[in-house]
Amino acid sequence: MNTNTPQSPQQLLNLLSGIGIKANTQTHTPVMTVAESQALRGSIPGLHSKNLFLKDKKGQLWLVVAQEDRTIDLKHLRKMIGAGTLSFGKADILLEVLGVTPGSVTPFAAINDQEGRVRVVLDKALADGEHVSFHPLINTQTTTISGSDLLHFLHHIEHAPLVLDFEAQTEIS
Repeated sequence: MNTNTPQSPQQLLNLLSGIGIKANTQTHTPVMTVAESQALRGSIPGLHSKNLFLKDKKGQLWLVVAQEDRTIDLKHLRKMIGAGTLSFGKADILLEVLGVTPGSVTPFAAINDQEGRVRVVLDKALADGEHVSFHPLINTQTTTISGSDLLHFLHHIEHAPLVLDFEAQTEIS
């Protein structure tokens, strides 16, 4: 069990700044879904994501971060990542391991996985994106950075992602 106190959005932003990542954060009303986010988006730039917290039958936890319009077939995805049968992770495990609640799932939450229980899978489109936007651990804000800076952050916190080209996967896209 993770006994560490989850990082706050400000602690995350301080870390990003401390490792040389320029971030722009905007505050907004809470959003729980991609559709709500799209309706509220306004001037928030860049690519946006859907974030799936998954668990396989072997107990491995996965955080799949894909461009928001991707359709993800879990049966095909499990073959691509070498996982057992995938299902959605429970909210209590999400909070315990990543320190966030449903609606606030983000690749930034990997900062709270001190035990390395979660494997991050990242859409190549996001990794290559000039601007990518995610919640900074809370769904009332959105932070924009570059895709290369997201990779830098994930490597810095020792959660190097498995980068997959979801667009090239006809069974997924």
